[in-house]
Amino acid sequence: SHHFGRPRLADHLRSGVRDQPGQHGETPSLLKIQKISWAWWQALIISMTTVTSAGQFAGIGIMLHPGQYFQMLISQITINIRYSFMSISVGQKADERFTGLSRWILGFMMTDEIFAVAAQEESVSRSFFAGLATLPYLGWSVGTLLGAILGSILPDRLMSALSLAIYGMFVAIVVPEMKKTRPVLIVVVLAMLLSCAFHYIPFLSSISSGITITIVAISAAVVGAILFPVDE
Repeated sequence: SHHFGRPRLADHLRSGVRDQPGQHGETPSLLKIQKISWAWWQALIISMTTVTSAGQFAGIGIMLHPGQYFQMLISQITINIRYSFMSISVGQKADERFTGLSRWILGFMMTDEIFAVAAQEESVSRSFFAGLATLPYLGWSVGTLLGAILGSILPDRLMSALSLAIYGMFVAIVVPEMKKTRPVLIVVVLAMLLSCAFHYIPFLSSISSGITITIVAISAAVVGAILFPVDE
C-alpha cells in the first residue's frame, strides 16, 4: 500500500512490527532491578537510554556491587561492540539525507532485530529507519515498564521463575544457529566450558562477573575466528 508511488508512514511502521516479539522478549533482564530496590521509573530510564538486552543484563548484575566502574566499562564495550559494526554496515546503505543527528540516532537505536530488517534493504532512508525503529523501541520501553511495575507486585517465587526467561531467550537465539553450522556449535560449547571453569575453579571463581563475561566472550570469539575463518 503506497500513496502516490511513495511509501507511507504506515508502510515503514509495518517493518517494525516484525521486531516486536524480539523486543518484548528482551525485557525480563530488568527483573534484576528488584534486587537493587530501585523504583519502576529508574528501570524505565535505563531501558530507554540503553537499548541492549545483554548489556542491561550484565550491567545490572554489576550494579549489585557498586564501585566496579572499570568492569562495567569493559563488559559493555565487549558486549555492545557488535552494534558499532552493525551501524557502520547499515550506514553504508543510508541515503544522502541521512546525516548528522540522524546518524547518531541510527547508532543509538541499532539492535539485532532492526539490523536484520535494515540489512535486507538496498537503500535506507530516514523515514524508513524511523518507522522501522519506532515500534520496537516503544515495545521495548513499555515491556520494561510493565515488568518493573509487576515486579513490585508479584510474589518472589514467581519473580524468580520469570528471571529465567532471559536465559530462555538466549537459548532460542543460539540453538538454531548451532544446528545450522558446526563452527557456531564449537564456539558455544567452548564458551560454556570457559564459563563453567570461571564458576567452579577456586582461583577463577573469585573474578567478578563483568570481567568473566568479557574474558569468555573474547576468548571464544578469538578461537572461533582462528579455527573457522570466514572467506572474503
